[in-house]
Amino acid sequence: MGKTVVIKCGGSVLSDLSSAFFTSLQAMYAQGMNIVLVHGGGPEIGQMLKRLQVHSEFVNGLRKTTKEVLDVVEMILAGKVNKQLVALLQQHGLPAVGISGLDAGLLEAAPIDFMKLGYVGEVVDVNAAFIHQLLQLRYIPVISPLGADKNGQKYNINADTAAGAVAKAIKATQLLFVTDVPGILRDGAVVERATVEAIEQMIKDGVITGGMIPKVKAALAALSESLHEVMIVSGKTSFYQNGNWYGTTIQSEVGVY
Repeated sequence: MGKTVVIKCGGSVLSDLSSAFFTSLQAMYAQGMNIVLVHGGGPEIGQMLKRLQVHSEFVNGLRKTTKEVLDVVEMILAGKVNKQLVALLQQHGLPAVGISGLDAGLLEAAPIDFMKLGYVGEVVDVNAAFIHQLLQLRYIPVISPLGADKNGQKYNINADTAAGAVAKAIKATQLLFVTDVPGILRDGAVVERATVEAIEQMIKDGVITGGMIPKVKAALAALSESLHEVMIVSGKTSFYQNGNWYGTTIQSEVGVY
């Protein structure tokens, strides 16, 4: 099998994905790359909770998930958002299959801290064989970040965490975080490459601020022995063209592994 790339699309950028984004995916697919998409859906979930008047709050950046909130999360992630993304890929000639972490026991989960967060889970196991089967058939799996424990109890999983776990399990060669900017910016210019140490320094210096901080922290957490670099790219412009990648590459320091 060719190079495998996991792409995480946050809920906030899904409505802004440009035709250039799909052109990049088409180029990757045409070159024989295996593509796996993991998506979020925070804004859509928030809107629906508000509409249904279901109370919701955030604890340490994660949505506290009661049974009522979990029902809405499942409806939006596995239903609306997942199928919208699948339809967009199909529209651009890319054969996509929409699944959630519940299908074929894809994401086995356990509660992070039930007292504080309710049904918010962390990934304890990934059915990598199922993803590999879909990739061998040249499908693009589109995964919504829900999981379940061995008793069938469902959990809401942070999309960044789910993408990192999937990338590690299937031994992906690259993990991309799609944002609304072309990468990490310093003085208006894209930082093309950065080590873990450099990223931590940029956070201290205030170069990386606001919503970019959790994104780079998720990128750092995803680095592993099998995944030496993670990219932050834009969903509004082309991020792959003529064999070249455009965005910020975050890499483990040379010689760490």
